[in-house]
Amino acid sequence: MKSIYKYLLAVGIFIILILVVYNKVYIPKTTYKVEHSYRGSIDVKTFGIGEVGAKTLYKITAGVNAKLISLGTDEGKWIKKGQLLAVFDSVDLPIQIEEAKISVKKAQSELLATQKEIDSLQAQKNLALVTYKRYAKLKNQSFASQSEYDKAKADLKVIESQIEATKAHIDASKAELSRVMKNVDALETRLRNYTIYSPVDGYVIAKKGDLAQTFGATQTLFEIVRAEDVWVKAYIDERISGDVKVGEKAIIKLRSSTQEFKAYVKRIAPQSDAITQEREVDVAFVNLPKPFYMNEQAEVLIATKSLKNVVIVSSVALNYRNGKSGVWVKHGDKAHFQDVKVLGISEAKVAVSGLADGVSLLIASIKNKSLKEGMKVH
Repeated sequence: MKSIYKYLLAVGIFIILILVVYNKVYIPKTTYKVEHSYRGSIDVKTFGIGEVGAKTLYKITAGVNAKLISLGTDEGKWIKKGQLLAVFDSVDLPIQIEEAKISVKKAQSELLATQKEIDSLQAQKNLALVTYKRYAKLKNQSFASQSEYDKAKADLKVIESQIEATKAHIDASKAELSRVMKNVDALETRLRNYTIYSPVDGYVIAKKGDLAQTFGATQTLFEIVRAEDVWVKAYIDERISGDVKVGEKAIIKLRSSTQEFKAYVKRIAPQSDAITQEREVDVAFVNLPKPFYMNEQAEVLIATKSLKNVVIVSSVALNYRNGKSGVWVKHGDKAHFQDVKVLGISEAKVAVSGLADGVSLLIASIKNKSLKEGMKVH
């Protein structure tokens, strides 16, 4: 009998504990403040969600088929135009250049020797010409024989032929010198291709290889952006994108920071997305935050105009899930995430589409359990 009483007592205590936990822990954790959407008018800042991008992305390719032997920078580093980025293994190119330079010196020496040779031949020609003219005069005066005259004339012809041959040799030597000098220039140009320098002042957002890795000529080694090219590629509903103008002031909010960054509209894409019916608006930073992160999610607020007769919710009711904006609505005693499009924001008010007015909205809090699709709420 006593054991039955003990059993009943234990069951009673267990039930009391369950009731205490349910009422003191579970009920408060699943009880949420509720607000309601309503229709009204607000002076808005046009809202858009996007990611950090850049007008121009500089992809630095290897340019040669070679092994990487040295790096001058790394991801997340600011660099200057002309700064060394990388050096590739040029194998035997320096030796080829030295051999080519030796060939240049040899060709120069041969050209110099040939030029001196023609100077000597020219002096011999002058002497042979004087001799020929003297024998021609003596022959006319019958003081020299025909054979002496013919020999003097032949000697002159021989020297003239030697001069012509030497001139041709000089031309060939000049051509050879030009060829070997061009070969040196070509080899030195090839050697310079094994050393990569930055074409711009910028920020290294990606390094695509490591030391001792063999690259192809078209393979990307670094990706660089200039500070002035960085912006947020925001996507804005077509229905309100027409109000946005280039040069308008804006605010950028990065997902990694609570700070608001001053910005301005730099460009509006000429075409809309046919599927999402949104337009890309590129918003540039007045002062680029450092560091910054490419592809980081960001929000932009652009001062535009008033919206009238729109559905309005409080900013605390607006949430983001899987990259989409929405609100948690109460269906009976269950939570449901309702996707909405943000039309504009003004302080604590948000104008949305895709939601009726008078809908019960659940307001999440750190004191409550995290809202999940279909969970029971109070």
